[in-house]
Amino acid sequence: MADAPSLNLAQMQAVHHLGGPCLVLAGAGSGKTRVITHKIQRLLQAGLAPSQIAAITFTNKAAQEMRERAKALVGGRAAKELVIATFHSLGVRMLREDGQALGLKPAFSILDSDDVLGQMREAGGTTDAKTARHWQWTISLWKNQGLTPEQGLAAAANEDERVAAIVWGKYQERLQAYQAVDFDDLIGLPVALLEKNPSVREKWQTSLRHVLVDEYQDTNAQQYQLLKLLVGGGDGKPSARPALFTAVGDDDQSIYGWRGATIDNLKRLPLDYPELTVIPLEQNYRSTSAILRAANAVIAANPKIFEKKLWSDLGEGEPVRVQPCDGEEHEAERAVARIQSLRAAGGSAAGGGLAWKDFAILYRANHQARAIEQKLRAAQIPYKVSGGQSYFDRAEIKDLCAWLRLLVNQDDDPAFLRAVTTPKRGIGHQTLGALGEFAGRWKVSMFEALFADSLEATMSKKALGSLHEFGRYVNELEHRARHTAGAEDAKTLLMGWLSDIGYEQHLRDHEESEKLATARWGNVLDFVDWIAKRCGGEIDATGGATFETERKTVLEVAQTISVILSLAERGDDQDVVTLSTLHAAKGLEWPHVILVGVNEGLLPFRSEETEGVDAADMAQRIEEERRLMYVGITRARRTLLVSWLSRRKRGREMVKGSPSRFIGEMKLDEATTKEDPREKLKALRAEFAARAAAAPKPAA
Repeated sequence: MADAPSLNLAQMQAVHHLGGPCLVLAGAGSGKTRVITHKIQRLLQAGLAPSQIAAITFTNKAAQEMRERAKALVGGRAAKELVIATFHSLGVRMLREDGQALGLKPAFSILDSDDVLGQMREAGGTTDAKTARHWQWTISLWKNQGLTPEQGLAAAANEDERVAAIVWGKYQERLQAYQAVDFDDLIGLPVALLEKNPSVREKWQTSLRHVLVDEYQDTNAQQYQLLKLLVGGGDGKPSARPALFTAVGDDDQSIYGWRGATIDNLKRLPLDYPELTVIPLEQNYRSTSAILRAANAVIAANPKIFEKKLWSDLGEGEPVRVQPCDGEEHEAERAVARIQSLRAAGGSAAGGGLAWKDFAILYRANHQARAIEQKLRAAQIPYKVSGGQSYFDRAEIKDLCAWLRLLVNQDDDPAFLRAVTTPKRGIGHQTLGALGEFAGRWKVSMFEALFADSLEATMSKKALGSLHEFGRYVNELEHRARHTAGAEDAKTLLMGWLSDIGYEQHLRDHEESEKLATARWGNVLDFVDWIAKRCGGEIDATGGATFETERKTVLEVAQTISVILSLAERGDDQDVVTLSTLHAAKGLEWPHVILVGVNEGLLPFRSEETEGVDAADMAQRIEEERRLMYVGITRARRTLLVSWLSRRKRGREMVKGSPSRFIGEMKLDEATTKEDPREKLKALRAEFAARAAAAPKPAA
C-alpha cells in the first residue's frame, strides 16, 4: 500500500522505522498524531496483530481521538483491538490481570484525590486540609520518583518532609488493608509487578510487540521505567533483541516539571538505547512564518538536547503584535476590543467569517482570568474557562454522588469507602481494613461482606454494630429512594438524608473557614434541587428553559448518574471564546490568540517560594517558563497579540510592571509590530464600545 500523500519525508521516515527504538522529535503543529496513526497502520501491514500494538497517551481525550483517527485508517475492527490507553489505564489493566502477584484482588478500589486527602488526614491525625494536601503532594512526587516510604524518610530535607514520610508509611498501611490504590500507584505498582515477576514481565513484553508513547517529554521517572520494562533493554548496551518502541515528543514543550515530569528522560533515551534513531519533524502545518519566527527566537535561548527549527509554507502572515496596557482592566478591555475588531473585519460566522471559537485568551495563572471574564460578560461575548473545575468535581458533590452510586450498586467498593467515612461515624481504618481483608478472602464486595455471619470473628462487637447500623441505613435509604418520586417528595427525602448523616455539620467541622463551608453547603442545596427537578420531570434545557418529562424516582435518577455527570462536560464544539492557562492550552490551537500578562514576575512566574532558590535550580525554572512561552506562541495559527502590564496588582497594592524578558527574546521587528493606524482606530472604537457596555445603566 502506498504512503498517504499527507506524509512528508521526515514523517515517512518515522513511520517506516520498524527495526528498533525510535525517537520522533515532533515540533509544535508538525503532525505527530498523524505519524503515530500511520505507524500503527504500517505495523499492521508488517504482520503485527492489532492487540500487539500499544499506543500510550496522557489523557483519555487524546486516546479517544487517536482511536478515531486510527479507525479511519485501519478500519473499525482493527482499531477496536488496538491497545490505545493512558499510562494509568494501562496500569489498571495490568493490575487487574496480574496484580494478585502483589497481593491485590482483581476488584481492588481506586481512590480519587479527595479520597486520598481523607486518608491522609486520618493517617496524619489532622483536620487541617492544607497540611494534608501538602503531604499528599509531597508523597505523590516521591512516588513518581520511584521511592518507598523508607527512602522518602531517608531523603527528607527538613522536618516537614520527615513528617510527610512518616504519614506516607501509615497511609500505605491503610491502602493495603482496604485493597485500594491511588492514582500514582497505577504506575508504581505495575513497575514493581514487572520488576519482581520475570514471568509476568515476559508475558507483557510478548503480548505488546511495539509500544508508541505520545507526549514523551511529559513522562516522569516511573513512567519511563514502566516503558523500559515493557519493551526490554535500556541498560545502555546494544541488544540482540532490539527494543521496539516509538517515543514521540518535543523537548521544547516540556512544561510539567512541577508535577514530576522530567526532561532527563529525553536525555537518557540515547544513553540507555545506543541504537536509538532520532527523527526531527520540523515542518509546521499550523502557524504562519511570522509566528514561528518569534517561537524559534524565544526557544533558542534554552540549551538544546536535540537540534530542531520549525518552518512553515503557510506564508508570512500578520506580524506578531506587542501591546502595553495600563493595568488588568485596561488589558481586558483591549483583549475584548481585539476580538470585536477582528470579528468585524472578518465578518460573522453565519456569513462564513470568524466564529467566537476562533479566539483564545491565554495566561500564566488562573487569577488572571477574572478581569477578562468581567469584560467578556459585559460585552455579551460567550466564553468558557478551559481547565476550570467542573461542578461535579467539587468534593461535596463527589461525596453525595458516592452515596447515590452505592444505592444503585452495592458492589461499588470505592463508593462504599467514601460513603462509610463521609461523614465520620465511628468506623475506623482498622475496622475497614479487617472488612476489606475479609471481603478479599471471600471475593465479595465490602458492603456484602459486612452482613456475613462469620465477620463477627474478625472484629469487636462494637465495630460490627457500627457497620451493621451503616448497612441497615443504606438499605433503608435505597428502599425509600426506589419508591420516592416527584420533586417535593424527592427533596424531602434528600434533605432528610443529609440531616440523618449530619452533612452540613461535617462541612463546617472540616472546612478552613465558615465562608467556604457556607459556599459548599450552598452547592449541596443546589445539587438537591437539581436532582429534585429531574424526579419531578423538570429538565433544565440549553438557554435556561425547562420542559416536562415523566416523573422519576430518586433511585432512577441515581441510576443515570454517569449520564448526568457527562452533561456537566459540555462539548468541545461550542461557539465560545476560550480562556485558558498556558498549561491547559498545550495540544490545542486557535486561529487568533491573545497572550496576556506577559510580565516579569508573571511569565516567568516568581513567588515567595522561588526566593532563595539556588542558581542552578532557578535556571531550570526559567528554562521551563520559556518553554511555556513557546507553547503559548505556537498555539496561534493566523494572528498573535502579546500584551503586558505597565502597572499590575501584587496583593492589594499596585506596582510598576515591566515586560517579560521573553518579549525581547522574540526579536520582533519594531516597525512591523506597530499597529496599522486604521486597525488601531477600529480597535479603539471597539474598546470604547466595550467600556460603554460595561458602564452602569442610569435608573429609569
